[in-house]
Amino acid sequence: MKTIAAAALICLIIALALPLVLAPSGGGEAAPAATEPPAADAATEFTVLTDGEVRTVTMADWLPGVVAGEMPALFEPEALMAQAIAARSFILSRMRTINASHPEADVCDDPNCCKAHSDEAELRESWGDDYDEYWARMLSAVRDTDGQYLEYGGEPILAAFHSSSAGMTEDSGEVWNSLPYLVSVTSPETAGDVPDYVTTVTYGPAEFESLLRAAYPYISLGSDPALWVEDTELDGSGRVASMRIGGQDIPGTELRTIFSLRSTAFELEYTGGAFTFTVTGYGHGVGMSQYGANVMAELGSSCAEILAHYYPGTELVG
Repeated sequence: MKTIAAAALICLIIALALPLVLAPSGGGEAAPAATEPPAADAATEFTVLTDGEVRTVTMADWLPGVVAGEMPALFEPEALMAQAIAARSFILSRMRTINASHPEADVCDDPNCCKAHSDEAELRESWGDDYDEYWARMLSAVRDTDGQYLEYGGEPILAAFHSSSAGMTEDSGEVWNSLPYLVSVTSPETAGDVPDYVTTVTYGPAEFESLLRAAYPYISLGSDPALWVEDTELDGSGRVASMRIGGQDIPGTELRTIFSLRSTAFELEYTGGAFTFTVTGYGHGVGMSQYGANVMAELGSSCAEILAHYYPGTELVG
């Protein structure tokens, strides 16, 4: 009899407790699903000029395509993360200024003006069967650094970057206005790390003269091409600051444009009846070297260490 009574008591307790266990919280109403606060990138909107139209996008949607357009997909994760932070910093900086080239939009997708951007169709054509794997790498680089950017003096920095350098990056004052965090620093990439690290461009005297005169119509060139190039001045990074040709001092940055050179880290020789430029690296040379960042990552540097090296004096926030 005692056994039956004890069993009945246990059943009663379970019956009374079970509704409390199964009932939704909040006085009988279903509890709301747990939600994460909005991601910083998803909450950041800006305008972009693309395909001749101005669009409003979020950092979360736009930035992976920038990383994909600017850096090889198989670079080290820490290098891809450094690229994401640098590009995010650049965009945030542009959002605080008016760009004379496109005042209607914060940024554009022209790499010669702002930053490249690749859409899904372009990437599927470029990456083929590797699209899903490579796109996941872009998303990880952006999401793992969500909201992080570099600042100097309390403001996001204009985080310039380029493909590869010839041992040293360039001081921004040699190309644009001088900025304290865009100074010349060492960069570790070599010919073993970078495809087409050293390239050559050759022009015959007639074409060399024609290209020069298109930019400098009154340049004085004598009858002997071997005497046209008189002197070369290098800047602190070893790039051509200026070259005296036909009595005219021409900045290295202009020579790069005139002769379609990959960088201003070049040597010029007149041999065999032709002018030959030997060029090292690719890009303006200012800020982070992308191949240099990848070499640093391969050697064990974190994205924070990479950024601190190429943008000295800045602070990583977010």
